[in-house]
Amino acid sequence: MLPYQTLEEAEASLGRNLSFAETLWFKYSAQKSDQLLYCHNTFFLFIFYSVLPLPYMFIELLRSHKIDRFKIQPKIKNSLADMLDCYKKVMFTFVVAVVPLQFFSFPVIQMIGIRTGLPLPSISHIFLQLLVYFVVEDYANYWLHRLLHQKWGYENIHRVHHEYTAPIGFAAPYAHWAEIIILGLASFLGPMIAPGHMITFWLWMIVRQMEAIETHSGYDFPWNPLKYIPFYGGAIFHDYHHFVGGKSQSNFASVFTYCDYIYGTNKGYRYKEAFEKSRKELKQM
Repeated sequence: MLPYQTLEEAEASLGRNLSFAETLWFKYSAQKSDQLLYCHNTFFLFIFYSVLPLPYMFIELLRSHKIDRFKIQPKIKNSLADMLDCYKKVMFTFVVAVVPLQFFSFPVIQMIGIRTGLPLPSISHIFLQLLVYFVVEDYANYWLHRLLHQKWGYENIHRVHHEYTAPIGFAAPYAHWAEIIILGLASFLGPMIAPGHMITFWLWMIVRQMEAIETHSGYDFPWNPLKYIPFYGGAIFHDYHHFVGGKSQSNFASVFTYCDYIYGTNKGYRYKEAFEKSRKELKQM
């Protein structure tokens, strides 16, 4: 909750007029507790889990020869019932794991210093913090993911996520409740190292889930602007991990490819990539 009762008090404290964005933030957040603002994440995650996979669902239902050119595993077809069943399971896990995690993790948010007050961070500051969050989360997720592929971790926890050997958008958050908590730790590391504003934290959770859904979409569109991000793995990189399944010992990173390259866990994927490239070249001859 902001320590100001009026806009005038806020401007006097900052020694300047509030920007348009700061005025909107003041009017929205002034009478809301920090915990309530933090719990907005629960609402955002519910909306994004429900809405963002819908375009991929419609594409899957409208499958044609033209669409199949972009389908990474074109032999796999998912019915409406299959995809809705996945969504139902995701929502169950959301209620029993994500919502309690959001509620009980608020003391951590207070401890690390995520602030809700004024001034708001600049766009460049938000961008740099999100970049740090992505790099930190990707590195931590890589090792936690590798750990879950050890025998006990896979058989008791991670196998649930691998039920989809050909991922779909709704399957991005589909996992055992324990996996959500374990990999959720990686998402908190960035904000713990470089705490910022609650708006930055909201954006981090939103953008991270958007990326996860795209990675699990099952489609590799050539016009995807994310392809221009250095070391970005994308759907085709992560799809290979699901395709190999429980025996997979490659492509563990969540966003980028550099960890798998550095630690040598992308050899199978690189062989497959080279093989498919040569096969396509032979077809064109």
